[in-house]
Amino acid sequence: MSIFSNLGNKKLVIGLIHLKPLPGTPFYEEGGFDKSLEKALKDAKALYKGGADGCLIQTVDRVYPAGDDADYARVAAMSVITHEVKKSVSPEFIIGTQIMWNCITPSLAVAKVCGASFTRCTSLIGTTASAFGLVNANPLKVQQYRRQIGAQDVALISEIDGYHFQWLGGELPLLQKVQMAKMAGADAVEVMHSDEEINNRMVHDIKKAFPNMPVVLGGKTNIENVSRRMKEADVALVGSCFENKDWGGFVDETIVREYVSIVRAMEK
Repeated sequence: MSIFSNLGNKKLVIGLIHLKPLPGTPFYEEGGFDKSLEKALKDAKALYKGGADGCLIQTVDRVYPAGDDADYARVAAMSVITHEVKKSVSPEFIIGTQIMWNCITPSLAVAKVCGASFTRCTSLIGTTASAFGLVNANPLKVQQYRRQIGAQDVALISEIDGYHFQWLGGELPLLQKVQMAKMAGADAVEVMHSDEEINNRMVHDIKKAFPNMPVVLGGKTNIENVSRRMKEADVALVGSCFENKDWGGFVDETIVREYVSIVRAMEK
């Protein structure tokens, strides 16, 4: 069963942990791995003590492969970091891992071996443009590998309209993309729009048509707007808000605590 199943009134707050460039990537600098590990542990502690439900550990390597495969050293580094974060928090703290840009099977491998609960898929369905080339989905490969390593318990969040994914080749109706993601084995779908009204309408439409499909907000929430943006959504991925508007910086426990208190009040 997915961690996103049967949430009821519960709303999950998941903070992003942005790493430094990892070994095996062009912009890696000597000592960078230790800095990434130190940051991940510090951020995880701030999120945990601030009351967040979990974290998503995400690579920030500046340039990325457009395909699914990832350098061995990169995967090894991500595994060590995820393992150490897992050891540093309570078992109830949810951990996700994402090797960008769309390295889904390596992310699944890290999650399965390290005991993480989910990964986020830039393109589980369709094709999207990126600065690194066209990113093409391969759900057959993902699901075959997921079964091969017994990772059905690792949930998949499928971006369908958001930060990293915009359908290429003519826009499809939102609900059609939800249906495609569901067919491809997604456990939750992610949306994000900078326009709050549009964002809220997207969430509403999905929940009306697919009441059992968890909806993840991919960004743009903050202390001022979370009570409105999270009204019908199930999960929020939170980055720069928790980093005090310094994307890629350290997580601020005080901000996490204030944000979480607002969300907890919405669950009553």
